[in-house]
Amino acid sequence: MIIRKQPELRYSAVTPKGVYLNRRRFLGASAAALGALAGPYSASAATKLNASKTQAPFSVTDKQTPLATITNYNNFYEFGTDKPDPGRNAPKWKVPDPWSVRIEGAGADKPQTLDLNAIMKIAPLEERIYRHRCVERWSIVVPWIGFSLSEILKLAAPTSKAKYVAFQSYYDPKVMLSQGEAGIRFPYVEGLRMDEAMNSLAMLVVGVYGETLPNQNGAPFRLVVPWKYGFKSIKSINKISLVEKEPPTTWNIANAREYGFYSNVNPEVDHPRWSQATEERLGELARRKTIKFNGYGDQVAGMYAFMDLRKNY
Repeated sequence: MIIRKQPELRYSAVTPKGVYLNRRRFLGASAAALGALAGPYSASAATKLNASKTQAPFSVTDKQTPLATITNYNNFYEFGTDKPDPGRNAPKWKVPDPWSVRIEGAGADKPQTLDLNAIMKIAPLEERIYRHRCVERWSIVVPWIGFSLSEILKLAAPTSKAKYVAFQSYYDPKVMLSQGEAGIRFPYVEGLRMDEAMNSLAMLVVGVYGETLPNQNGAPFRLVVPWKYGFKSIKSINKISLVEKEPPTTWNIANAREYGFYSNVNPEVDHPRWSQATEERLGELARRKTIKFNGYGDQVAGMYAFMDLRKNY
């Protein structure tokens, strides 16, 4: 069994925000907005982010999950397989500076390499409050900061060969778990169909709760796909490829029976080992019914109108 059992530490027992921030010193002394930075953007710089508040249909009105929960209750196997592990281990990682991402592939007419400073200037930053549903039957509500993934893909001038988008995470075996320890292959890879990637809800994220991303949440930038299970939202991206064929994805490689390519939130399709009909919103006592497409059906259901979502799970 690949997905590990949830640890005994409950999300209600995680470190309070003030203690967490003091321990990490992630923000340091600076509170400069990214738009005011004169030099190259540093992945480890102490920054707060200025972002417009995006209105519906992007943001939801659900009660937000506390910062202490989302920074101490994570799935990030490069830094540990139990939920508290990334919060303990990832802050020790020094994010490479400068950070760059390569956009390439047979479907990219203009392949290029972008540094993080250039990425931050692609589009105005927005704060979007998104629901997330984990395949392990828990969910959170997070105020992410970033912009639509489509904005960065357009820079590569997608051609007719761009049927899918493949993503790859940064991997450093010196500071991250080995494949044997984690039970999955590294570097972590994910993929979307091109129309999914171009959907405005698919988001490239650089911050959370008004601040730059903590390491355990995918610094310096990550993908967020709110209508899919959480493992589709790949962290610490360093390569994006526009490709013609469906790309391999990490959890599908590890266990195709349990983790399909599409991985849409769908209460009608059970995980082989448990029902997906209900979920636990972290911080709530009662379980709630799982909503198809995580409640984003109005924006995304049309992409799957002619698909059998039991077969294409």
